[in-house]
Amino acid sequence: VFSSVTSVLNMSIFKDHFVLEDLIQELKRKSTALSFGPLQSNGHISVQGSFPAIKLLRDFLLLKEKSLPEEDKGEESEFHQRPRRRLQQHRLAMETSHFVHGAEGEKQVVVLDTDIYHYMKYFYPRTFLGNDGVVVSDVTDGDITTVNIENTGSRSNAEQVSRVKEKIENCSLKLHKVLRKERIYFEEESGDKKQRYKRACESLKPHHPLVLVIPYDTHIDVIGDSSEIFKFIMAVNK
Repeated sequence: VFSSVTSVLNMSIFKDHFVLEDLIQELKRKSTALSFGPLQSNGHISVQGSFPAIKLLRDFLLLKEKSLPEEDKGEESEFHQRPRRRLQQHRLAMETSHFVHGAEGEKQVVVLDTDIYHYMKYFYPRTFLGNDGVVVSDVTDGDITTVNIENTGSRSNAEQVSRVKEKIENCSLKLHKVLRKERIYFEEESGDKKQRYKRACESLKPHHPLVLVIPYDTHIDVIGDSSEIFKFIMAVNK
């Protein structure tokens, strides 16, 4: 287990669309658990921190990269080493650092880890409640969920949109520091044993109110702080 890892980011692909210094400042605000080195003249910058935090940063930059026009993306971009996500129809949702102004009013976006999003949605549903003409929607693609905060009212309501965005970001950052996930796999289990696992999880949930249990066909995800999910899984196995 590595307590800290270092990665070198090549930010040069963004230089024609963003002020790199401003983009780095945005990354620092969103990734407070990471340490950033100085931005080099060639667009490279070193980042140090925990692997989950680096992974979230990587996914955020992938979404940023997908917002760029197709003709501006170089074939040598290291981001293309990963299969492209099916987010082409959601290009508008990739501008995470600015308002999008148009006929429908102001819009902002928050990119969340999907596990954290599920936990927030279940335990902190009011975080996603809009008011005064503000509507919150989401698009989930694998381990990334994009949350859209949009003003649908007749009058400009940029301040309220920003307030909802900030509330979601603050809650996400707090949970990111404490949440862990364990997975109970079913691949080699019989259908009857799968049902026993699911029934055990359902019966134990009232005794572990801060644990989120998400059943799937092939596994069960258990999300919560490390001590709680350890106790929960031990109880399920018994």
